[in-house]
Amino acid sequence: MTEPKRITLTPVHEALGAKMVPFAGFLMPVQYTGVNDEHLTVRKAVGVFDVSHMGEFLVRGPQALDLVQKVCSNDASKLGPCKVQYTCLPNETGGIVDDLLVYNLMEGDDPHYLLVVNAGNIQKDWDWINRHNSFDARLENISDKMGLLAVQGPKAVDTMKGFFSEDIAAMPYYTAKYAEMKGVGLVLLSVTGYTGAGGFEIYVPNELLHKAWEAVLEAGKPFGIKPCGLAARDTLRLEMGFCLYGNDIDDTTSPLEAGLGWITKFTKEFTNSAALKAQKEAGLKRKLVGFELVDRGIPRHGYPVVDDVGNAIGQVTSGTMSPSLQKPIGLAYVPTEKAAPGTGIFVDVRGKKLRAVVVKVPFLQPG
Repeated sequence: MTEPKRITLTPVHEALGAKMVPFAGFLMPVQYTGVNDEHLTVRKAVGVFDVSHMGEFLVRGPQALDLVQKVCSNDASKLGPCKVQYTCLPNETGGIVDDLLVYNLMEGDDPHYLLVVNAGNIQKDWDWINRHNSFDARLENISDKMGLLAVQGPKAVDTMKGFFSEDIAAMPYYTAKYAEMKGVGLVLLSVTGYTGAGGFEIYVPNELLHKAWEAVLEAGKPFGIKPCGLAARDTLRLEMGFCLYGNDIDDTTSPLEAGLGWITKFTKEFTNSAALKAQKEAGLKRKLVGFELVDRGIPRHGYPVVDDVGNAIGQVTSGTMSPSLQKPIGLAYVPTEKAAPGTGIFVDVRGKKLRAVVVKVPFLQPG
C-alpha cells in the first residue's frame, strides 16, 4: 500500500494537535478542536483550512481556450480576465471525470488558464486532459509546487484586509487576482469558497506557505480564528448543498442528474455533449436532492433510500447532523417522481426504515 503524501505544513498541523488521516492520497488534518467547534467558528467568525492537497494545472498557448472548451462542460468563452468558473470534465459514458474551477488569468495577449482539480483526481485529470489535447496548448502540472489556504467566515475580510493595499472586500464572488501579500510575497487571491460563509483562497508557492499560515493565524487572533480540518469543511459544504466528488458525483453520475445543468452549456461542443443533450431532452430518470430526516438518526454515504415497503429506490450520497441547524440532513439520488420538495421518502439506517422529506438546497439559507 502506498504511503499517503505529506503536505508542506504536516509538521505544523501535527504540532497543533490535529488528527491526521489519509485522504485522497494525502495525509491531511481532519480536525483540531472538533468538527462542531470548527464548523461553528467558520459560520460565526473565521477559520483557516490548509487545502494544499488540491491540484493545479496551467494551460497556456494560442489554443488554450479551445482545449478548456473541449474538456469542460461550462462555456469558458464567457470567462473574462480575472474571473473564475465552476465546471466539470464529462467523460464519454455519461458521467463525470471531475469537477473543478477554471481561472482566466490572461496576461496581455497570452491565454493563461489555471485549472484547480480535486486531490484524489490529479493524475486521472492530468491524463484525461492531455489525452484530449490536440490543440496548440501547453499544460503544466504545478500541484507539487503550490500551497493553498482557505480563509473562511464572516470575519475573513477583517482578517485579510491588512495584508493587501487593494480593497479586497470589493472583490466580486468568483474572481481572482495576483497581489502582493505583505510579509509573505506574491500570491493569487480568489473569492470562490466551499463553505457558504464567505472568504478567500490564497494560492502561494510552497516555500512561502508557512509564512502565510502563521501570518493569517496572527492577523485573525482578534476575531477568534482557528485552524480547521477537512471534517468541518465537509459539514459546511453539505449545509450549502455543494457536491463532493466521490460522494455525490463520480464517473457514473450525469451532471444533469446531479443538478449541474447550470454548468452544462449546450451552446458549444464538448466531450459527450451530444449524449448529455439527448439525456436532457429525453428527461431524467433520477435526480440528486436534499433531504432532512424526520425520525431520529443520522444518514450516511451509501445508505439505501427506500419506498414505503422497503424496496431500494436510491442511495444517500452525503449525510450528517448539521451543526448549524441541529438537524440530520443529506443528499441522495432518487427517482425523478420523488424529487419534488415536500415528498416523503425513507432512509434505511442500519436496518431501520426512517422517515425523511425532500427539501430545497441550500439547507442553510443565506442571512
